[in-house]
Amino acid sequence: MIEAHFKKLRVRDDISAEEEAAIRAMFGEVREHRADQVIIRRNQELNESVLLLDGWIARTKDLSDGGRQISELQFPGDFTDLHAFTLKRLDHNIATLTPCRVAIAPHKRIRETLERFPHLGRVYWLMTNIDAAIHREWTVSLGRRSALSRMAHLFCETFERLKIVGMNDGNGFGFPLTQQELGECLGLTAVHVNRTLQELRRRHLVEVENRRVTILDLPRLNSTADFDPYYLYIEKCPR
Repeated sequence: MIEAHFKKLRVRDDISAEEEAAIRAMFGEVREHRADQVIIRRNQELNESVLLLDGWIARTKDLSDGGRQISELQFPGDFTDLHAFTLKRLDHNIATLTPCRVAIAPHKRIRETLERFPHLGRVYWLMTNIDAAIHREWTVSLGRRSALSRMAHLFCETFERLKIVGMNDGNGFGFPLTQQELGECLGLTAVHVNRTLQELRRRHLVEVENRRVTILDLPRLNSTADFDPYYLYIEKCPR
């Protein structure tokens, strides 16, 4: 599934065969993790970064009352913690939502690769900037969007991000999150999540059944969400 990573890069810039070989050489060990496992803990010292090959992962912040906020979802092809290359620790946890398989890139190898290929340094800088843009959009959702618009926006974003790596199928995609986890993404209680899902269905916008999201009317869903994928920078622009 490292091919998903190259799809994410190539939709935004050209990657040469030599650069592709160098990226592949960055990765050594492949690890498997069960669902609902914290694989990187807040403030843990880090000397490697993790590329998600299969499964879904979340960036999470734990609260003193036992609650949890999910601040971003990660899909196959995503570096879950590339910014740890410079930060050396994170201010949040990285947790699996499903069984996952990840590839490990030691920071020493990343550094050597970026020194040899400055263009890749610019490409990965772009990818971390896109991560930051997604965080900002989630902040807008939590602070200003209604529950209905917030949920619609998450479904629109997920649809677009999975489409890049070929993980949607026409008008829908697999969606393994529980209603509790969806609430942790949206800042809603499980009861409010259920009501909002029912309202999206009543409006013939979305159905969520058997761990699958089916989008019934994408233009109207985009309108409900006030969704514009500009912040995902899904365009080729050589850097």
